[in-house]
Amino acid sequence: MDPTQMLQRAPHSPMTGTGWLMGWRLTFGGEDVGWEGALATIVEESDAQVFTVLYDVSSEDEQELDRWEGSDLGLHKKLRLRIHTLDGPTLAWLYVLDAYEGGLPSARYLGLIAEAAERAGAPNDYVTKLRTLPCSNTGPAR
Repeated sequence: MDPTQMLQRAPHSPMTGTGWLMGWRLTFGGEDVGWEGALATIVEESDAQVFTVLYDVSSEDEQELDRWEGSDLGLHKKLRLRIHTLDGPTLAWLYVLDAYEGGLPSARYLGLIAEAAERAGAPNDYVTKLRTLPCSNTGPAR
């Protein structure tokens, strides 16, 4: 979600908007493969929703993002899911962790996610909920 991070990892892929992934929730998993705790992912849950940031990813940048996300290592799989935007529904690729759900993210990692959501225009109550999720005290929450 972080525009600065996306500019570094996918410099040819501009942000195109935001939206909501309905019927899914943000969670964490793969604590044994993360550098400082569990990694963010999504799982299906009928009454949940996840704030999303959309990018128009070039094929060149897609390969780089796949490497960053560990797709070649089997850490993530890509799912094509419907995102609800103010302009109507659109299909987007999302990286989903291919590991068990469970474990705690570091406070630093959770803070980065909350900051990115806030900068992208997520509602205040959504950002507050992110900031108050359980985490390990590996680093300071932002």
